[in-house]
Amino acid sequence: MARLLRLIQNEWMKLWSKKGTWVMTGLLVLAILGMFGLTKWVNTMNNSEEQDWKTSVQNELTYVKEDLNNPERVKSEKERLEGKEKVLEYRLANSIEPLSETGREKMIMGSSGIGSIAVLLTVIVAAGIVASEFTQGTIKMLLSRPVKRWKILTSKYVTVILFGILLMLVGFIVSILGAFIFFQSGNGQELVWNGKEVVEVSVWGKGLYMLLLSFANVFVTATFAFMIGSVFRSSSLAIGLSLFIYFMGSTLVMLLARYEIVKYIVFTHMDLTIYETDFRIVEGITMPFSLAVLAVYIVIFLFISYTTFIKRDITA
Repeated sequence: MARLLRLIQNEWMKLWSKKGTWVMTGLLVLAILGMFGLTKWVNTMNNSEEQDWKTSVQNELTYVKEDLNNPERVKSEKERLEGKEKVLEYRLANSIEPLSETGREKMIMGSSGIGSIAVLLTVIVAAGIVASEFTQGTIKMLLSRPVKRWKILTSKYVTVILFGILLMLVGFIVSILGAFIFFQSGNGQELVWNGKEVVEVSVWGKGLYMLLLSFANVFVTATFAFMIGSVFRSSSLAIGLSLFIYFMGSTLVMLLARYEIVKYIVFTHMDLTIYETDFRIVEGITMPFSLAVLAVYIVIFLFISYTTFIKRDITA
């Protein structure tokens, strides 16, 4: 274990000794602040008066009630809609305003968008951390050490995941700063149905929870890129394929939404934030099912990576 930790430390130091790593982190910061600034500018340009919140909630409640009467709704969807109905009725009964869409609190809770940027940067590291050893010709020297190959590969994989986690945390901190810089604190309260009663939700807790859900996308995509880079020894191929499935995955899910097979495709489950929003392409899936499917794919990706790396002949 001690040797593995030293290997991870060594990979971590190698990663941050590259200027590109610092550049990517800086781009993450600039991109998040830029998005907040753009959002603020758009809100400033939009001078239309907002609809009374009670009218908006009542309209939404009417829509939810109509949706509940849809006989095609599966049990899990009905339970979600029933919970939403109770929250909306509670708001109207107790005059509790929803959080303002342009308020600081809503921006903090919506920080899951950080994952969209973090996944792009993490993929670059995941794709090249093994492939670059072959490209630069340092793989022979690396494997000449009296260390088992699986430990070397594990140290690289753990480094990739730690980098992804760091980007998410840095992004969350920057988003909080951006929310305080560009937006004012709004009125209202976030509410949720816990299965027994309507309760208040902490803005910070919800923001971190959404961040955690969005990390699943980073985790799966980075693992896929790591596998491609390990098997084909090409960082460009790994980056290209990973970004292709990232951007085209949702399109494929929409095309296959009517077929049962879509429930077992990895793209359907990569965005776990759908369980906290009203956007569902595929109905009838649950969080535990999505986690189970993702776990199977992660095991497959890692099995291919380790099998190929351990058995590969490096003498040529």
